[in-house]
Amino acid sequence: MTEEQSIKLKAFWDCFVEYPLLKEIMSDFDRLRENRLLGGDQQCMLLTGDTGCGKSHLIRHYQSRLQSDPISKFDSLPVLVSRIPSKFTLEETVLQLLKDLGQFGTTARGRSRITTDSSLTYSLVELLKVKQVELIIINEFQELIEFKSVEKRQAIANRFKYISEEAGVPIVLVGMPWAVMIAEEPQWSSRLVTRRSIPYFKLSENPVHFIQFLKGLAKKMPFDHPPMLEEKQISIGLFAASRGEMRALRHLINDAVKDAVLEDENEFDMQRLRHSYAKFNPQKLNPFDTPFNELKLSEIERYSGYNPKALSSDEALTDRVFSKNIPIKELLKKNA
Repeated sequence: MTEEQSIKLKAFWDCFVEYPLLKEIMSDFDRLRENRLLGGDQQCMLLTGDTGCGKSHLIRHYQSRLQSDPISKFDSLPVLVSRIPSKFTLEETVLQLLKDLGQFGTTARGRSRITTDSSLTYSLVELLKVKQVELIIINEFQELIEFKSVEKRQAIANRFKYISEEAGVPIVLVGMPWAVMIAEEPQWSSRLVTRRSIPYFKLSENPVHFIQFLKGLAKKMPFDHPPMLEEKQISIGLFAASRGEMRALRHLINDAVKDAVLEDENEFDMQRLRHSYAKFNPQKLNPFDTPFNELKLSEIERYSGYNPKALSSDEALTDRVFSKNIPIKELLKKNA
């Protein structure tokens, strides 16, 4: 792979398509940052979505618009993005936030016997002020509250309430669908003034959103002319291959674009998609080989879930459920 090819592919793989829903969510982020200057209780936000819907990619894009270079010890940091660490505890989460703010040595500090939860929280609040943080985004938040008792969830809610109030910074909690459990806590039910969810694409509901995304993605491709991904055979084939999941869709398209770039092609067509799909799914019917009228599609019926009353952890988490393969004409009728 040449340096030029590598640059092209990295730019495309990292590209972000701002279709309407994602623009609205980023506007929500902007509004939270603006409203913090008005004082009073900080308005916060809950953003949920199932695996592969694009939450993390959205967060990275939003952060990169404001902070393109690595932070130093003395830089301000308008948007602090963190995620729940591998040890799903409140103390480890506060330590992770300190680390993401550039506070080095927090791991050793967290293990110190004389370090208390209150001192860590105080240090975090003070550093948020020094760094002039305007918004905190915490990803994979569900990991902190799942398999926790009511009392522990209340303690988590109280701690984040304190941090938000004392630092004067709104917080966005991002996670899987069951992250909404935090909204059941009295300390947060009224603070989460904005609640958004990123769904999978569905052809039976608002298929125009899927087409808008494909058009936007085509414009980002490193070719002389953007391919017509919105053409019926291609777009339906892409939906059949991904079932409307953003991550699966991008994996397939990224691989096809990579093959074309490595062969110095100036155009992109369905043959690339056919080849990439066969590479990943050699035993399955290839949707890019199947006549349009014979295609059968599957789309999301029920998202992943969590039952806090389950008797075991194995039973607590439930997988996504997709519809059975439905003939294309029947599926599109649902949207008619």
